[in-house]
Amino acid sequence: MSSEGYYIGIDVGTGSVRAGLVKPDGSIAAISTEATQTFRDPDDHRIFEQSTTDIWNGIGKTIKTVLKEANVTPEQVKGLGFDATCSLAVTDTNGDPVVVTGGADLGQNGDRNIILWADHRAEEEANLINGTGSKVLDYVGGVMSLEMEIPKTLWLKRRMKPELFSRCQFFDLPDFLSYRATGDNTRSTCSVTCKCSYVPDLGWQPDFFTKIGLKEFVDNNYKQIGGADGNILTAGLPVGHGLSKRAAEELGLLPGTPVGSAVIDAYAGWLGTVAARFTENGKLSDFVPSLNESRHRLAACAGTSTCHIVQSKEGVFVNGVWGPYKGAVFPGWWMNEGGQSSTGQLIDFMIKTHPAHGQLQQLAQDKNTSIHEVLHKELHKLCAEYKVESFTELTKDMHFYPDLHGNRSPIADPRMRGSLVGLALDDGLSDLARKYNLTLEAIALQTRHIVDEMNSKGHAIQSIYMSGGQAKNSHLMQLFADTIGIPVVLPKSSGAAVVLGAAMLGRFASEAGKVGKLTEEEQCEALWNIMVDMTPTGALVAPAASPKEKRLLEAKYKIFRESIEIQKRWRQEMEEAAK
Repeated sequence: MSSEGYYIGIDVGTGSVRAGLVKPDGSIAAISTEATQTFRDPDDHRIFEQSTTDIWNGIGKTIKTVLKEANVTPEQVKGLGFDATCSLAVTDTNGDPVVVTGGADLGQNGDRNIILWADHRAEEEANLINGTGSKVLDYVGGVMSLEMEIPKTLWLKRRMKPELFSRCQFFDLPDFLSYRATGDNTRSTCSVTCKCSYVPDLGWQPDFFTKIGLKEFVDNNYKQIGGADGNILTAGLPVGHGLSKRAAEELGLLPGTPVGSAVIDAYAGWLGTVAARFTENGKLSDFVPSLNESRHRLAACAGTSTCHIVQSKEGVFVNGVWGPYKGAVFPGWWMNEGGQSSTGQLIDFMIKTHPAHGQLQQLAQDKNTSIHEVLHKELHKLCAEYKVESFTELTKDMHFYPDLHGNRSPIADPRMRGSLVGLALDDGLSDLARKYNLTLEAIALQTRHIVDEMNSKGHAIQSIYMSGGQAKNSHLMQLFADTIGIPVVLPKSSGAAVVLGAAMLGRFASEAGKVGKLTEEEQCEALWNIMVDMTPTGALVAPAASPKEKRLLEAKYKIFRESIEIQKRWRQEMEEAAK
């Protein structure tokens, strides 16, 4: 297969879109970012909405920018791929956006047509679904999250006029982008299986949709959600005939440019990291990974939230962890996905809501450094002052449970909330530094909880491959390694890993389109070889905790697990008292 030319990867995150122009060796020729708008409801904290029009306009700007910066012509672009957050995009049958905001405009044409992944309006609908006992629940860890697409679709069905609902199409956002780019409605295995209740090997379940009140999907052969009769594509397979004339003009590319079947953003992070070789102490490892090695590598895509993805040859069922999903990336392979609903967002929240935030910002500005570096130096100063050997020892009498926005994995309980033990009458910078460290500890402890649950059910995770903005936080990465007791591999560029994964889809679409239909084995070999070719080396962070810090982290983990049971018990006691 030829690997000439450039490939474009488009990543649609929670607050921005990015386009990366990527060479066949995985090096980034240019990258561009545009902010996107999120609409909130001041009277309802559960509401998060976006606009496909806003996102598509941002995509066009970023693609034109990278072509101009790298002096690359449209003819040199051989393929492109999309990834995006797992948000629900709604259009009419013409592809025009449909309003998802509750109220008089619901179901009318208008720009606010995305219910963002973080939107928690559909709790009642998720509870209804989880009471069905349907087999679809077996493939989402036993409990369907209100962040998934079917609870949100059901929320719309219950509130939208029937004649408006019947004209709607419902997309997981990555699939909408492929549709908008090509005009072809074929959905991806990744989106329909991971977020839309499509059961591996069995397809849509008519009894499930009938039972929850979406029988029209069954009656119209699922035309509103796609995927009828198994018509879905695994990652990177060409969608339709490539870019439509309209999309090509909007993006500054050529009609017919191959478009690879899209994936959810965390899966693009998996694509862009897990095939990496790594350096340790400045030396490149001789080990070249095989597809089979991917079973031992957990990809953690850590930005506003964090997703934890691992692949296996057989399906592994883990309570509270989404999946197993068959064919989400590789045909014939299964994936599980754990997650934390709020991580980067949580760190920002804990810093910005502290009384010393203003002082912290001023210090960072005065020293021309980041706020995280100021906090790190403050923690070192406190360790010296209190004569302790680690940050963990410094905060040994403080304990933080981090689920301020509910638990995605492995408890799968949106009602979980945060708790903090060890408060003192201190609102200064030293207290903020302690709480910052405590927040990082809590994120690491919860990551261990997810890894432990996965391994206890049959996975064999031996390392973590990071992508996303949190990979830049060296303190957090060392905490992961020390808390979980396995190495963490950092990508060459934490911000580019997801874009790189999307570009791999574009390359696969380009090359697969030239050779005709591939067997599943040929698809696996071709895609894995592209991943090995294009993934830059990563840097390995080995566990390095002292014996004392190991004991402290073990004790903290025990308390972390106990705090979950205490919160559940307290909630039950209060519910009984309120009857």
